[in-house]
Parts: sequence; structure tokens; C-alpha cells
Amino acid sequence: MRVYVARHGETTWNLAGRYQGRRESALTALGMSQAFALANAMVDVRVGRVIASPLLRCTATAKVSADRLNLSVERDDRLIEIAHGTWEGRLRDEIAANDAERYRAWRHEPSHVAFEDGETIAQVRARWRDFGSSLTRAMRDPESASNHVATLVVTHDAVVRAAILDRLGAEIAAFWEPQVENGAYATFDVAATGWALVEECSTAHLGALRAATEGQAL
Repeated sequence: MRVYVARHGETTWNLAGRYQGRRESALTALGMSQAFALANAMVDVRVGRVIASPLLRCTATAKVSADRLNLSVERDDRLIEIAHGTWEGRLRDEIAANDAERYRAWRHEPSHVAFEDGETIAQVRARWRDFGSSLTRAMRDPESASNHVATLVVTHDAVVRAAILDRLGAEIAAFWEPQVENGAYATFDVAATGWALVEECSTAHLGALRAATEGQAL
């Protein structure tokens, strides 16, 4: 089974440089265009199942693909964004000035960071592993045809990074190394024996719709 793990389209808070975490923010016009471009790509590869984080930016992105494919969007809490705790709703530049030590660690030593009232990357990785294991187990069930179709998973930056690092056998310290973009996706092959990374970041379907991520609060 092939699984496409996509990041949601650009949001208003991405554009503003504001930390989102578990808070809601809407897709921008560019973000919606990215969702339509992603849907075109998923039609081309004949996706038969769509699963998303329950947060609006992911369900809105996923719904475009699901509608095109005459599917429903399944929601899975294990795909939710990392909880940034007290950073949520605040601008990146404000955090860098007022919580400077934690911000420096997050950008350079992310494996050492535990967000106040939030999560660690290790907890995000554990959630992803639990989700991934559920798909792997389903591959062993020959009577469940829906678990053997190509699947689109729409989630968040931190979760996509955790998925890629997990398949590469990389440590959390390498968190910032994978390429992750709004509306782009990583491609995995899933068998009963496990997951294999095919492509880290597919962006060809986006064309001129790629968002600048340098100013985002990631």
C-alpha cells in the first residue's frame, strides 16, 4: 500500500509567523489553492482513503481531495500538531525575544525541549508510531480491502517530520533536516513488514503555489 503524508495548506497564522499548535487558523487563498493542487495529484495516483488530523487546517485541506475522489475524511487524533503550550497564538519574533533560551533550544537542540503545558517531539513521534503501526497491522488483514488502498494522510509539520525521521532511522536531533512544505507530501510504501520512505517531499504538483516557509512559526 502506498501512503502519501501531506502537510496542510498555508494558513493565516503561517503567513503571520504565529505559533498554531492545537489552536485553529484558516487556510489562506494560497492554502486553498494548494489543497486543490494536492487533490489533483491524489486523483492521478488513485487514492482510495483520506485520513486527517481533526484540526480545521487539515480537514479543510483533506476535504478537497476527498470530494474529488468521492470519499469521506476520516479523522484521527494521533495526527494532531505538536502542542506548543504557552507559545500558541504568539508571534515567532515575540517568542524569540521573550523566551529566548527555549526558542534557541527549539531551533538548535529540539530533542531537549519540552513545551510548557505542551509536548515534546518524542511524544509526537510516539503518536505517529502508533498511527503507523495501526496501518501496518491492517495490512495483515486480508478481509479488509479498504486497508490496502492508496491512502492520503493530511497532518502537520511536526508530524510529517516525525514520520520521515522514523523511516530514516534518524534521531530526534535531526528534526529540522527533512524538507516539509505546505501542500507537499512525503511518499511511503507500507507492507506487513513495515514502512519504507520513497520520496521525502513531492512539490511538482504545486508549481508556482509553493509557500515560503522561512517566516513561519515552526
